[in-house]
Amino acid sequence: MMKTVLGIFGLLLILTGVVWFFQGIGVLPGGFMSGQTFWAVAGFLAVISGTVLVRRWRRNEPSSPDPSPGADQPTQDN
Repeated sequence: MMKTVLGIFGLLLILTGVVWFFQGIGVLPGGFMSGQTFWAVAGFLAVISGTVLVRRWRRNEPSSPDPSPGADQPTQDN
């Protein structure tokens, strides 16, 4: 459960950071953040932080379901 929350938070942080960055550099106009260097830097840092969280979340997730019990043991021929 906590890993899922970590991943969702990381994704939201990336999306928020992208918006902040583009508003800070003036690509997304129409707000108090537009053209402000602070928001560009804050957005960049948010994207980096979110990426770290998502990578940590993805590394901890199993890549495939558990194999059936005993599948990794060699068979014995008689």
